Amino acid sequence: MSAPPSTARRGLRRFTGPRPPRVERCELCAVQLPEEHRHLVDVEQRTLACSCTACTMLFDRPGAGGRFRVVPTRRLTDSSVALDAAAWEALRVPVGMAFFLRNSRLDRLVVLYPSPAGATESDHEPSALDAVLGGSPLAGMLLPDVEALLVRRDGERGECYLVPVDSAYELVGRMRLHWQGFDGGSRARTELDAFFAELATRATDVAGQDVAG
Repeated sequence: MSAPPSTARRGLRRFTGPRPPRVERCELCAVQLPEEHRHLVDVEQRTLACSCTACTMLFDRPGAGGRFRVVPTRRLTDSSVALDAAAWEALRVPVGMAFFLRNSRLDRLVVLYPSPAGATESDHEPSALDAVLGGSPLAGMLLPDVEALLVRRDGERGECYLVPVDSAYELVGRMRLHWQGFDGGSRARTELDAFFAELATRATDVAGQDVAG
């Protein structure tokens, strides 16, 4: 027996109508989260986990240890860093943006860059960090697993920021969503420009500043 037309239409709305927004929950205690919330790094699984305020405080205590690390919120820059062509060549990335991440499990520095597949690892030269940052204090301030050094070279202009690691992955995800062609195309570059413009307004220059996380 076929369903009445009105019943059939109501059933179809589940698939054709707009879907309700997805409710985000803390991945440790399952409490519902606001749109703006903190993240933890699972250092064993190499993944990010959404976290409520209570769980964030639990793992943000001195000596908390364990597999989770709280992602800090600080954003720093060093306006003295000059990214010349030779320094950029050491990164061995085919696009104009990359980020450094110190992996505590591998005990080494990883260089990643955006691509159509997401974050892609570069086979960089061992001296890449020194070549890019020179004597900048940002290199020594980078916290393993939870922070990234985000670098960009646009023509002859270079930028360098220390950011929360979730922020770096957010940028890669935004670019992947709009990626076209070999270098990302105009829409991906627009996302990149907007991200760095906002970052410039939020970051604190390391010169003479209190830059605690």
